[in-house]
Amino acid sequence: MKIGYARVSTDEQNLGLQLDALAAAGCSYTFSDEGVSAVARHRPQFTAALASLCPGDTLVIWKMDRAFRSLLHALQTLEKLEAGDNNIHSLTDAIDTATPVGRFTYQITNAYAELERALIVERTKAGMQAARKRGVRLGRPSKLSDAQVKKARTQLAAEEATLDSLARGFCVSPRTLARAIERKGKSP
Repeated sequence: MKIGYARVSTDEQNLGLQLDALAAAGCSYTFSDEGVSAVARHRPQFTAALASLCPGDTLVIWKMDRAFRSLLHALQTLEKLEAGDNNIHSLTDAIDTATPVGRFTYQITNAYAELERALIVERTKAGMQAARKRGVRLGRPSKLSDAQVKKARTQLAAEEATLDSLARGFCVSPRTLARAIERKGKSP
């Protein structure tokens, strides 16, 4: 029997393409994780897919990076699958671990995937560091303007309003307002 697994890491991505390909490949059941990174330690549906395999079953994935970003994890998973008389078939990578060449290709492909992930992380960190040096503020935009924070600070100091009432007026949580006031107080 073929058991499918699909995964997307962001809300902007869609499982449709993977699910269609897995159905066309003849998967009896398909498990899918949405909004979960391949490097996440806990992927509930991936764990469920592996647990559902019976001896002789094949885990089918659309592409190798949908299941693995770590060579160690890929090798450990393959070892467990082989111990249970199971294989992995990656549709777009044309990899089937039922053959010696398939197992070799599986290992090389996952080694490259790990390298690719490491290079992406390295470039991202370098880009963020360069942006900080140029004075770019990274992260989410502030929910409150400087004028709103100044108004809140003034009204709180004069005891004209409470933190809760001001936060409601600005449509933010009291904790968000408190952090903004604290952060602006530390600014030069």
